[in-house]
Amino acid sequence: MTTTSPTRHRARAERPLSAEAAALATGPAAHPLHPDHTPTGQLAFGAFFQGVNSSTIWRLPASGDQVAWDSFEALVRTAERGKFAAFFLGEGLRLREHRGVPFELDVAGRPDAQTLLAALAGVTERIGLVATQNTTYNDPVDLARRLQTLDLLSGGRAGWNIVTTDNAWTGENFRRGGYLDHADRYLHAEAFVQVAGQYWRGERIAHDGAHYTVRAQGELPRSAQGSPVLFQAGASPDGQDFAARTADVIFSPHGTLEAAAHFRRSIVERTVAAGRDPAGVKILPGAEIILAATEAEAEEKVRWVRDQQVGPEQAIALLEQYWGRDLSAFDPDGPLPDVPPEVAESGVTRGAGFQFAKAEELTRTWREEATQKGQSILEFARAKAGARRGTFTGSYDTVADRLEEFARLGAIDGLNITPWLIPSGLDDIVDELIPRLQERGVYPSDYAGSTLRENLGLPAV
Repeated sequence: MTTTSPTRHRARAERPLSAEAAALATGPAAHPLHPDHTPTGQLAFGAFFQGVNSSTIWRLPASGDQVAWDSFEALVRTAERGKFAAFFLGEGLRLREHRGVPFELDVAGRPDAQTLLAALAGVTERIGLVATQNTTYNDPVDLARRLQTLDLLSGGRAGWNIVTTDNAWTGENFRRGGYLDHADRYLHAEAFVQVAGQYWRGERIAHDGAHYTVRAQGELPRSAQGSPVLFQAGASPDGQDFAARTADVIFSPHGTLEAAAHFRRSIVERTVAAGRDPAGVKILPGAEIILAATEAEAEEKVRWVRDQQVGPEQAIALLEQYWGRDLSAFDPDGPLPDVPPEVAESGVTRGAGFQFAKAEELTRTWREEATQKGQSILEFARAKAGARRGTFTGSYDTVADRLEEFARLGAIDGLNITPWLIPSGLDDIVDELIPRLQERGVYPSDYAGSTLRENLGLPAV
C-alpha cells in the first residue's frame, strides 16, 4: 500500500501563544501540557450525523430527511471534499420519551448505522466510516464480524464508537431485558472489546465471563489497517480509565481551552499508567461550529440558530425534564417556574441530565441564575442549549485562529462536528474554515493515506 504525506500550507508565520494558552503550558515547548505528550500541531475533523439531538434543526425548508439516503450521501461527500477523517453515525435503541410517552418534538427513528455505512463505502474513497454500537445489547462475536466486514469492504476505513447502557428502560426493547449495574458497565464493555479483538486477530476464543460465555474462532482476513479504530466517549473517571486502556480516539465534551488542556493531561496520565503510548490515543471533542464572514454577522447567525434550535415548546420541554411535571401552563416568555420539582417518579425517560434527589437543588439554582440574569424561560433554555456542547462561533478567521491555538498547544487532535443543519451544515466549514486552517499549517491539504488509522495519525495494528 502506497501512502503520501499531506502537503502543509504555511502562508504566514506562527503567532505566539495567547496569554491563556501560555498560562496553561506547564512544560518545555516540545510538550507544553505534559512531559509524556508531544503535540502534533495538527487537527482532524469528523462529521457526526446524530439524528436525534437538540442541535440539528429539522424544521427548516432547507432541512433534509433524517432517514433519506440523499441526506447521508450529500453530507458524507461534503465531508470527504473537506478531507474529514471520519463520518460518524449515532445509534438509538429506543425512542426517547418525555413524561412517559414518545417525545413528539424529536425526529423519529434512525436507520441502522452499519447498513448505511456499508452503502456509503461505495460512494466514498478515503473518509472513515464509524458506527456507534452498544456493548450491552449486542453479542461480541456477531458485532465483531459485522464490523470487520465493513472494514474489509471499505478498504480499512471502519471504526467503532463503543457505547455502554446500564438501564432497564432500554433493556425492555430486548428479549434478554434487564440492565447492568452502573459500576459494571465498563467491566462488561472491556470484556466485550477484548473478545472482539481476539476475533479480529483470528484467535481461538474461550471466554467465560460474568455476562456471557464465548467459544469462537476468527475467520476473516485482516483489513489494510488491521482492525477497526476504537472510539470512546467516557468523561467520568471510570470512563477515562476505560478509554485510556482500550480506545484509539476519545470524544470529550470540553469546549474551552482550559478544560481541553486539563482533559488532555488526565488522559495522558491514565494512558501512561495503562502502559500505552499517549501518541496512540487521539482526542476529538464533540463540537458545533457556527460561522460568518464578520463577527457581527456571526453573532446574528448564532442568535438565529439558537432561535431555530429552541422554540417555546422545546424550552418548556427542557424544563419539564428536570421539574418532572407538566409545565405547559407557564409562559415561555415569563420567569422560570416557581413550583417544586416532582421527584416521586423518576428515571431515564426524564433525560440523562436528571439526577433524582438533586432536582430540588438544581431547579432552585436555575431559578436564581435566571432571575439574576433577567432571563425568561425561553432565553434561559436557549442559553443552556448552547452551553451544553462545545461551540466555536465567530468569523472564519477568528475561529481559525482559535482552533490553531488548540492544535499548537496540543489540547485536542481535532473535532467531531455535529452540523446544525443537514445536509448543508458543513458547507461553510469546508469552503471557508478549512482553507484558513490549511494556511495556518494545522489541517491537511490531502489525505495521508487510504485507511482511517493513517488519516488519524494512528499506527496500523
